[in-house]
Amino acid sequence: MEILFALPSRVLLTDYAGAADAFRIATGEGAPFVLRTVAAIARGENLESGLGVALAGIEPLPQHVADGALIVVCGAVGNHPGTLTAQDQRLVAWLREVGAQQHVRVACICSGALYAARAGLLSGRRCTTHHSLTLRLRELAPDAMVLDDRVFVEDGSISTSAGVTTGVDLALHLIATLTDSRLAAKVAREMVVYLRRGPDEPALSPWLAGRNHLDDRIHRLQDAMGHAPQEEWSLARAAIHAHVSVRTLTRRFRAATGGSLHDYHSRLRLALAERARQRGAGYEAAAEAGGFGSARQLRRLRAAHR
Repeated sequence: MEILFALPSRVLLTDYAGAADAFRIATGEGAPFVLRTVAAIARGENLESGLGVALAGIEPLPQHVADGALIVVCGAVGNHPGTLTAQDQRLVAWLREVGAQQHVRVACICSGALYAARAGLLSGRRCTTHHSLTLRLRELAPDAMVLDDRVFVEDGSISTSAGVTTGVDLALHLIATLTDSRLAAKVAREMVVYLRRGPDEPALSPWLAGRNHLDDRIHRLQDAMGHAPQEEWSLARAAIHAHVSVRTLTRRFRAATGGSLHDYHSRLRLALAERARQRGAGYEAAAEAGGFGSARQLRRLRAAHR
């Protein structure tokens, strides 16, 4: 799958580097991504960043975009003026042509949403951008529903984020969507960032929830449990795996995750069973997939976690 980072003139480097690094790490962990960086420049030409540092090795905007591609539109410094550079006008025209295709996803970081709005991609959609630019976004996309105070917003094939570091949040969400939540958690841990969600986003997957901490022993235990959630994870076994006492594990696990080890394990097993149900399995088969003793036990636990 192609991930194209579309850079405007005077690109905000944190918008680009944060999200790109998340996808780079995911690719190194086996995600089937092909990363490309494109801009409205001639081949061999450098692109000026918002810091005045020239970026080399960037491709011209491609004429065609592969089926299933994700275009990540990064923000730029000084997006308040009403006029665009000739370079950015070409970027908007390109987005208008390729971003509207049904087989293409578009994700906008910070003021990248303004380019998508100019291209008509946000018409009738829920979206967000940096808090200082929401009024400007409403002017550019009057029939869009611009939401304030959101980390990111996803509406169909179009995603938008609030700004700068929230681009990493959106990248992690997309990695989880395009691959799986466990890989997103691994990338987040490598980047030492918290996993967040927008107020209107679905609840975090159990593989992502409870990972917003820096306790390495608990992370290693969660990794092990995540790879074998259908197995029994007693406090004694978990304590041995984390190389701490049961008492210490109980205290540290709750301090790191905000819940008990039993509850965390139950949610992992429920997620496995629910996945099996979504694939057409009956309750008995789903219970077996989640490591439950019976369909009755699965139903009882599902009811308790509603």
